Amino acid sequence: MTVVLPTPAQLRSVAEQCGLSLTDDDVASFRGLMQGSIEAYNLVAAMPDEVPEVKYPRTPGYRPSAEENPRNAWYRKATVKGAAGGKLKGKTVALKDNIMLAGVPMTNGSSTLEGYVPDFDATIVTRMLDAGAEIKGKVHCEHFCLSGGSHTGSFGPVHNPHKMGYSAGGSSSGSGVVVALGEVDMAIGGDQGGSIRMPSSFCGIYGMKPTWGLVPYTGIMPIEIYVDHTGPMTATVADNALLLEVLAGDDGYDPRIKAPKVEEYTKALGQGVKGMKIGILKEGFEQPVAEAAVNESVREAAKRFKDLGATVETVSIPMHLLGGAIWTPIGTEGLTQTMMFGDGYGLSRGDLYSTSLMDFHRGWRRQADSLSETTKLFMMLGTYINNNFGPRFYGKALNISRRLTAAYDKAFGDYDLLLLPTTPMKATKLPEPTASREDYVARALEMIGNTAPFDITHHPAMSLPCGMVDGLPVGLMLVGRMFEESTIYRAAHAFEQIGDWKKM
Repeated sequence: MTVVLPTPAQLRSVAEQCGLSLTDDDVASFRGLMQGSIEAYNLVAAMPDEVPEVKYPRTPGYRPSAEENPRNAWYRKATVKGAAGGKLKGKTVALKDNIMLAGVPMTNGSSTLEGYVPDFDATIVTRMLDAGAEIKGKVHCEHFCLSGGSHTGSFGPVHNPHKMGYSAGGSSSGSGVVVALGEVDMAIGGDQGGSIRMPSSFCGIYGMKPTWGLVPYTGIMPIEIYVDHTGPMTATVADNALLLEVLAGDDGYDPRIKAPKVEEYTKALGQGVKGMKIGILKEGFEQPVAEAAVNESVREAAKRFKDLGATVETVSIPMHLLGGAIWTPIGTEGLTQTMMFGDGYGLSRGDLYSTSLMDFHRGWRRQADSLSETTKLFMMLGTYINNNFGPRFYGKALNISRRLTAAYDKAFGDYDLLLLPTTPMKATKLPEPTASREDYVARALEMIGNTAPFDITHHPAMSLPCGMVDGLPVGLMLVGRMFEESTIYRAAHAFEQIGDWKKM
């Protein structure tokens, strides 16, 4: 593409947008001064981009039929075989559809991206293939990942693996379903407000949101850099730990990564919890939408850790109940400026930018009425706040988030882990197509109260299934110190070994 000098009319329009008043002489002067910079832009335009090599052959795959895909979990089936050997040899993986798989279409749950094909692989994709994994394709996620329910994607709702007509959780909805059904061994999810852990809770699988900056987000469509996380969703703790071993570590691109502490997480398996101190987070059971049966199931599970030899005590962190409010300006204004008006990336970070995605994503402006109701809501709110107050609330919320981080860290001075319900409720019914906007939004956001705080404090947190209520799974969340995923795996594995969670 070529950049041309703005016409006098275009320059006057831009000046007005910037709050400037220009005379005819000003217009002529500024156009002359811009000429050298325009030439520089065109020099950049003519240079080849710098993107990673695609190492493993693949085809675009296909959209599975309704008969092949009854819960609408899959977006695209496309097999990519990795190296002949490695830690993940024999393992099959599904990718959330905000993760770039070169040559295979990607939508991030939105019809506005239909037709986009990435031109390079996400770092984690290359790492899994190098480790011998076989990628089976892309699975549906929620519209631009802005929902904790599974009903907002442009291509229809995703159904719970245990009960048709019920939510699979979001935004990594398809990831949770295909793992729970055994269609793949592993899946990758993303988590900005709980989007790995919420579908793991609703579907009855193990989902780890790692410490922020442990796993590269490179080649994954961002929402907001401060809360972007990606991580493993699996049917077993052992597979979860194994996959994180492959995913973790600096890739030289992601500015989120600052000297992460990387471990062999599988070494935590089988170590038990004897001598461990676990704090039951009182406020985690006090969400306004909490279901008594879910709380009771999690409390009963907590007793099992005590039976296994851990010290289990109640701890109070009142600020936890403010975590969702603190998250709101960061998530809302971040996604508005970065994901939407910033064409998926925004500015001011040393990232690996996908210019092909940025170019294609700009098209949402011509199709804005087709965006999900949650996307419209957040974008309008974020724009209103920015127009009237600027970014001060984003900045203040981020500042306050450090106080929330300190509150959890103080508790970690006494406890190895915090324990609470992942979601305050089990899976809810999917909204009817005729549901009101109010119901649509409520089913998308009502479950994030316990998960969102740890996206802004960056602590690792894992959901594990701990029981069933009315035929639907209940998720228990373990939260650990920064970069101490091994401690979480140690406890989760010990719990997994005591028996079938469906019968607890």
